Amino acid sequence: MKKLIGILAVLLAFSIPAFAQHGEQHPAPAHGVGGGHIPAHGPAPVRNAPAHLPSENRSFVDKDGHPNAPHVHAKGDKWVGHDTGPNDPHYHIDRPWEHGHFTGGFGRGHVWHLGGGGRDRFWFGGFYFSVAPYDFGYVDGWLWDSDDIVIYEDPDHVGYYLAYNVRLGTYVHVLYLGNS
Repeated sequence: MKKLIGILAVLLAFSIPAFAQHGEQHPAPAHGVGGGHIPAHGPAPVRNAPAHLPSENRSFVDKDGHPNAPHVHAKGDKWVGHDTGPNDPHYHIDRPWEHGHFTGGFGRGHVWHLGGGGRDRFWFGGFYFSVAPYDFGYVDGWLWDSDDIVIYEDPDHVGYYLAYNVRLGTYVHVLYLGNS
């Protein structure tokens, strides 16, 4: 009996470090973007949309080390780039919600592991999406078979959701294509 208790004590001692590591799943963001940070909420609706859209060569680099793509600051959850408002023609859809609404869950409590595909069609958990054509250039660094993403509702662009890449801290507009 004493031998069994001794073995259990040794196994418990070796398992404690594994439990301690479970709480910290991602490193802190190196430049205040990505690195495992998950925004507490999606962007607020744009209240004062610009009269003219930014140029096609728009830069999103707002601080040293930040990506030239729409992104979220880890401190304060500022959504950089979500500022053109509901009349942005790049995100107009003639038939919004054509494939229904995404029902898998939104925000930081619902982290999804990409299961494959690419910008035209990707999936996770039996749900299928495509990246908005205007945002194609912002997903070049995404790992379609291994990145974690979080889906947020887009308060300005009817028919779109926002897919946030946890590793990179960047996001794009996505269309829901249905589930299997």
